[in-house]
Amino acid sequence: MEYDVIIIGSGLGGLQCGYMLAKKGFKVCVLEKNYQIGGCLQSFRRNGYTFDTGFHHVGSLGKGESLYWLLDQFNLMHLPWHQLDSDAFDEVFLDGKSYCLANGYEPFVEKLSEYFPHQHSNIKAYTHFLKQTNENLFQGLKHDLASVFQQDELIEKSAYQFLQQTIDDDCLRAVLSGTSLKMELNAATLPLYIFAQINGSYIPSAWRLKGGGYKIAESLKTDILAMGGEVHVHTPVTNMEVTDKQITKIYTDDGECWNAQCVISDIHPASTLKLLNKEAVRKSFRSRISSLDNSFGIFTANIKLKDNTVPYLNRNLYIHQNADMWNPSQKGVHSAFVNFSVPESGNTTNKVDILTKMQWDEVSKWVGTAPNHRGQEYEEMKQRKCEELLDLVSLRLPELKNNIETIYTSTPLTYSDYIDTENGSAYGVRKDCNQLYHTILLTVTPVHNLFFTGQNINFHGIFGVSITTLQTCWMVEKFLKKDY
Repeated sequence: MEYDVIIIGSGLGGLQCGYMLAKKGFKVCVLEKNYQIGGCLQSFRRNGYTFDTGFHHVGSLGKGESLYWLLDQFNLMHLPWHQLDSDAFDEVFLDGKSYCLANGYEPFVEKLSEYFPHQHSNIKAYTHFLKQTNENLFQGLKHDLASVFQQDELIEKSAYQFLQQTIDDDCLRAVLSGTSLKMELNAATLPLYIFAQINGSYIPSAWRLKGGGYKIAESLKTDILAMGGEVHVHTPVTNMEVTDKQITKIYTDDGECWNAQCVISDIHPASTLKLLNKEAVRKSFRSRISSLDNSFGIFTANIKLKDNTVPYLNRNLYIHQNADMWNPSQKGVHSAFVNFSVPESGNTTNKVDILTKMQWDEVSKWVGTAPNHRGQEYEEMKQRKCEELLDLVSLRLPELKNNIETIYTSTPLTYSDYIDTENGSAYGVRKDCNQLYHTILLTVTPVHNLFFTGQNINFHGIFGVSITTLQTCWMVEKFLKKDY
């Protein structure tokens, strides 16, 4: 069958592209290699309970705010979003002391100034910068999509240097960095635009999704099908035939041939190029993509608690002990993010997810083994990691350990196997402020009818991927209408 657009991968970016283009009247088809759609939005069920894999919270989802505007483009505001406490949406527990962050730019400044009164003017300057950055980005999205990445001063700056120059109190710098397990804090490479966009997006408001991130994927799929599109699972693409810089045929592992005017890849760019014949792109481009570094991965403990034992905490909790937060290669468990599932009723929760960073080299020796068949050594490694994580979390939540019913653990290798992220990366390709135009990728490619989308391109996270989706769809529509 002939399609206008075939989309490889059903992560958030792939499904959003499918939705947006189907809404515009194009015939779209999404091909997913796994049995479940959603990529990092996937959930899994154990003993009747649903656990999230990569989605936990978002910011700026209040009416009139930037993510509300974005998700409304994809008909996602009908989902059961749940707002976190505005007077303490984030809590950073640092070396035995708690620091809470408040929603709203002025309350954010005043709340932090209660802990650091001598830093009031610096906190105000820091907050003003984040506010200005996000407002400029929001206006660019609504009025001039092409201008989003034209602020050279912003995108070429180092996040670490900005923080050092703006805040001259070590503890305050640690607090402002301490909510950032939602990105890779790397003093040598992290661009300021990523740090500012992500941290700034949570100041207006912060939200969880009751029931799990898979509801986002299911909503997009339902709408794609209703608009005449197709979504096929367990249909891995094995290769794409390129003639005169255009993909002419797409083959899946069942031997079927698929045809489309253009192709969008929501999988890692390096994985995408492996599907093309060697002559399809220049050796220099292939070498550049294959040499890109990937951000670190995540170790997760998904915990089922005993009923009616642990109070629900309506905020994000970040716990740090002796943490060198800006050193991505620091070994051991020194930081954790704790996410409480929104209860169906009552004031206690029956599920928490606890996350900490984990390097690929900690699991690389088991590459090639199948899930649940990795051997005793792997299971023992996960058990040790989990015990370290629980010991750290107990510094702030001593009641947790004695009320655990079941624990399910995952590593970057799990992400690599089930979600097909390169090296189990949590945040995609590592963007480097020192060579940003080498590590930031365009949605267009040297193959004229092949386009990129997803977390590896510009931004990661729900907000970032949604931005890239708009850029990708804009370019695809121009191509299909021959306005290219």
